[in-house]
Amino acid sequence: MTARVSGEAVTRQRADFGHRGVLLVAAVIVHDRVLLLRRGPGDRFAPGAWDLPVGKQEPGEQITTTAVRELREETGLVMEVGDLRLVHAVHGAWGVQAPNGFLTPVFAAHRFSGTPVNVEPDTHTQVRWHPTGSLPAPLVDGVDHVLDG
Repeated sequence: MTARVSGEAVTRQRADFGHRGVLLVAAVIVHDRVLLLRRGPGDRFAPGAWDLPVGKQEPGEQITTTAVRELREETGLVMEVGDLRLVHAVHGAWGVQAPNGFLTPVFAAHRFSGTPVNVEPDTHTQVRWHPTGSLPAPLVDGVDHVLDG
């Protein structure tokens, strides 16, 4: 999928999703590689598994702004909202931290600045680029499907 999505449109959809679930936003950077974070051993969700940079949307925040903010907060990388392209959406009926379900728009961006660092060492044990054709194990369930799409 290569369509662009306005943050306002999805923020309106989030209002419909409302208290029933959690809106998470993932930012993926792909050329022939993807930036993944390894969840810490004490994480309540998928400890030790590799995951996309992802985080919760703040109230009133556009999802594209969430993606840019979360990527910077977790990896130190900086990108512009206009460089994001919606590539996938993940919906789950239940999650460890989202018992009423979750929706995760996943974005790709090819332009960014900075070098990835583990900004949240209490949450992640590693931040590393991986070739899209040689992903590490274990992966959080569904990450491989997102990257194949």
